[in-house]
Amino acid sequence: MRNTIILAGAAALMTLSASANAQDTVIIRQAPVATQSTIVVPAPVETYILEREVRSVPYEGDVLIGRVIEDPVELYPVEGYEDYSYTVINERRVIVDPQTRQIIQIIE
Repeated sequence: MRNTIILAGAAALMTLSASANAQDTVIIRQAPVATQSTIVVPAPVETYILEREVRSVPYEGDVLIGRVIEDPVELYPVEGYEDYSYTVINERRVIVDPQTRQIIQIIE
């Protein structure tokens, strides 16, 4: 009889402690965070750009993905890949969307 009471008490304690732990769990629901999509540039495009000698153009401001490169900066086409252009700005090679002139990748 004594063993039964001990087992019942232990079972009750385990049940209560599980309930107490469940009350400590907090679920936070968050709205999705919009992030800039990642553009995967084909490896041959990067290789092509790294093999070319292009003079660096001084440019005011930070060189950042998403920045639109203004018209006076010359963009060079990537042979065989019409969706990509490149240039070198402030000693940094950048891959640019030739339609929008937006930087899509910085080659470090």
